[in-house]
Amino acid sequence: MTAEGVEELRDELRRLETEERAKVVEQIKTAREWGDLKENSEYHAAKDAQAHLETRILRLREKLLSAEVVEAGASGDGTARFGASVTFEDERSGQSQTFRLVASHDANPSAGALSVESPIGAALNGRGVGQLVEVHTPKGVRRLRITAVS
Repeated sequence: MTAEGVEELRDELRRLETEERAKVVEQIKTAREWGDLKENSEYHAAKDAQAHLETRILRLREKLLSAEVVEAGASGDGTARFGASVTFEDERSGQSQTFRLVASHDANPSAGALSVESPIGAALNGRGVGQLVEVHTPKGVRRLRITAVS
């Protein structure tokens, strides 16, 4: 995971532990004031929200504890690796695209972030400028030529 990715997780954890916890506690408090808890759907919904929130907080803490920060970007020899931006051209369509290789939880292809675990990301990872990679997709085999790595 990149240092940037770790910081994003820390920010989310802080927000959940402060703002979101306070909101859920207030929802529970308000629902309790409405009386009979057995038949109080708002109370049960708030308690469910609290359970989901605490689970998310626990998972974020575990992820941060096990996270290994790696230096992002192109390797010294110009090959693509985690954190690098890779530009490639589809041999069939001639279309050129640029993506940053990221961890799966940071992937967002429409924003230019491609998981290194995705078929295209895995094919590009470890390859250099000028190399041709074949990617098997649901629409068939795509042949991509790497044109830049930074």
